[in-house]
Amino acid sequence: MGLLSGVLLLPLMPVRGVEWVADRLLEAAEREVYDPGTLRARLGELNRAYEAGEIGEEEFERAEEHILDLLEQPAAARPAAPADGGGTDHPYTPDHHPSPGSGS
Repeated sequence: MGLLSGVLLLPLMPVRGVEWVADRLLEAAEREVYDPGTLRARLGELNRAYEAGEIGEEEFERAEEHILDLLEQPAAARPAAPADGGGTDHPYTPDHHPSPGSGS
């Protein structure tokens, strides 16, 4: 990069920094969403909520199917799990069902 282009592109550096941070946050969130340990914990919490009568059968089946679909995805199709094996303390929340590619 030449001196002139470096000076002209200098105002964009904060934008590139924010973009880099956003990319790292997205990668971490995807690893957590697709982590088999997290998915199993969500499935367990879902079963507990259903057995306690906190959610109905239709909602239970819909959420269970979604979680099982995520678990059945080939490992190559999902982001790598965190090395520390973390993420198992995040309970299932009936009002939030992230799906691959939905950006949530």
